[in-house]
Amino acid sequence: MKILFQGDSITDAGRNREDCHDMGSGYPSFAAEFIKENDPDIEFEFVNLGISGDQTKDLVERIEKDFVEVNPDILVIHIGINDTWHRAETKEWLDNETFEKNYREVLEAVRYRTYAKIVMVEQFLLPVEDKEFFREDLNGKIDITRKLARRFADCYIPLDGLMAMACVNNKPEHWSDDGVHPNKNGSEFIGRLVADAVNEMIAKGVVE
Repeated sequence: MKILFQGDSITDAGRNREDCHDMGSGYPSFAAEFIKENDPDIEFEFVNLGISGDQTKDLVERIEKDFVEVNPDILVIHIGINDTWHRAETKEWLDNETFEKNYREVLEAVRYRTYAKIVMVEQFLLPVEDKEFFREDLNGKIDITRKLARRFADCYIPLDGLMAMACVNNKPEHWSDDGVHPNKNGSEFIGRLVADAVNEMIAKGVVE
């Protein structure tokens, strides 16, 4: 069973880009271990093609080589924060229509040109003071991500809400140093969520 992790730096997490099977130090590494532990009789191939700095437009450019040709059984995709962050300094936000178009194009390619089941992981922002204003743009794009999930996702992880919940009893710094990039605690937290979703799909026979 081939599982592809796709996204930006949160997925990339310092992986060796010469080896697509290197999971890096982020949530894909934890997810892969938890998935294998739960289903030791399944032979898994884990592929990480996340690229630091990527936005939805960059994934569009990588559709053929890094999605369709890989043809995974399961795609885990986490993208979107850079569509906001890379424009935060000037607040010249990417319009929501373009964001939706980009993300939809990727999801349509996976849905209609591969046999992959899709696990969408919501972009998130922890409550840190210097990035609170990101919400001006981010909230609308999270709404779009949720809209697209209703159309394309086989499983959706509402990570922004789950991370907000996790910050009730732990300070944001417990999960991330900057509110965006998860540290070991945050990566393990996300990895467990992803693994639980994948393992449940396998148990239900959604993917074989």
